[in-house]
Amino acid sequence: MHIEQIYTNCLAQASYYVESEGEAAVIDPIRDYEIYVKMASERGAKIKYIFETHFHADFVSGHLDMAKATGATIVFGPNAECGFECIVAHDNDIFNLGNTQLQVLHTPGHTPESSCYLLKDENGDARAVFTGDTLFVGDVGRPDLCQAGLHMSMQDMAGMLYESLHNKILKLDDHILVYPGHGPGSACGKSLGPEKASTIGKEKQSNYALQAMDKNKFIEVVTDGIAAPPSYFFEDASLNKNGYSLIDDILKEAKGLDLAAFDNEIKAGALVLDSRIPDLYEIGFIPGAINIGLNGQYAIWAATLFDLDRKIVIVAEAGKERESIVRLTRVGFSNIKGYLSGGMDVWQENHKPLDMVISITPEEFALDKKYSEVNILDVRKPSEWAQGIVENAHLLNLEDLQDKLDTLDPEAEYEIHCAGGYRSMIACSILKAHGFNRIKNVYGGYNQIKTTDISIVIPEAANA
Repeated sequence: MHIEQIYTNCLAQASYYVESEGEAAVIDPIRDYEIYVKMASERGAKIKYIFETHFHADFVSGHLDMAKATGATIVFGPNAECGFECIVAHDNDIFNLGNTQLQVLHTPGHTPESSCYLLKDENGDARAVFTGDTLFVGDVGRPDLCQAGLHMSMQDMAGMLYESLHNKILKLDDHILVYPGHGPGSACGKSLGPEKASTIGKEKQSNYALQAMDKNKFIEVVTDGIAAPPSYFFEDASLNKNGYSLIDDILKEAKGLDLAAFDNEIKAGALVLDSRIPDLYEIGFIPGAINIGLNGQYAIWAATLFDLDRKIVIVAEAGKERESIVRLTRVGFSNIKGYLSGGMDVWQENHKPLDMVISITPEEFALDKKYSEVNILDVRKPSEWAQGIVENAHLLNLEDLQDKLDTLDPEAEYEIHCAGGYRSMIACSILKAHGFNRIKNVYGGYNQIKTTDISIVIPEAANA
């Protein structure tokens, strides 16, 4: 028996490859399925099953892509209603894989169809449980993602999650390995721990949601402080449920564009998405281009800020063009027209117009605030603001920036920061695209600003 976790950092998502006696299963695959096909080929195995723990909301799974490529059977848990051919299993159904077995444990709560898969070895002994978004390391799945039309409240779902955990998961032996669907940084839970795997015993001891409490208290604790999910979550869940364009077809269409073709796409309304790191973007970019660097949660921020059907053309570093496209498909973008062949070198060689962003150090920022009237824009999340902000900073979550541009003065000067510098450059690019020209990015963000002598305060809302 062989188990391998495939962790995708930009999605904070874990998928799994399980193999026994030449038969393999993949659990919660990402969209670009080749990694699993290659793994099976190198190990001389055939992919037999694709198990889905639920209709994922934060990414588009690779179940349809991989099923077409390999002939593997897609399996969902009870209550799943799919717009494609698959097995909708019953609770406790057994699927044989070589001389091992995977048992379906229906664990509704995160979503109605959420299920875990219990792996048993050749002796029938339970070895591991793949928990999807039911149980994480240090956390449990958020219960507020029930799709429209199912008429179940967040509290209803949290109650179901309590029953699932206590009647199924907590009855498993302490030594059983826990393989969750997400790790730290995922928006599918409130505060996931840093580890990417655990055991039932460890989670019983340390997971706040598994401590002794009655159902009503559990509902209160689990639903407290949940931030609203990004709007694309419900679109992705629908794509995973009803079907989507195959990634191979998208990649055939999204090819290199010469300068004239690229210009024509811009004139036709395409968004220019610049996937280079902020340090490269700031010294020269296509006017109006939005910077979301591949060095961070690129696809998540793209989906958070723009509609999934938005027409997109890409500017990328040499050799990063395909990655820039593939990572967008992971969250559901499908109208990707291609990338600029030759990148910014070609743009500049043809004397096309450029824009720039000025960046300053935290020390320069501190001096500006001390000796001049400066507008400070903090684009971190509310949960981050609660830990401290620069005194008199204007607080505007990056997620809300485009909808609240009318609260800012396009003629004023703004110095912009996030926690470390990634999100602030996204914000700068959005402001630049909307005619804000007197802006500066702060290197290192709040993490470095707070090491200077600048005044840090706790916002009043955090004290309420």
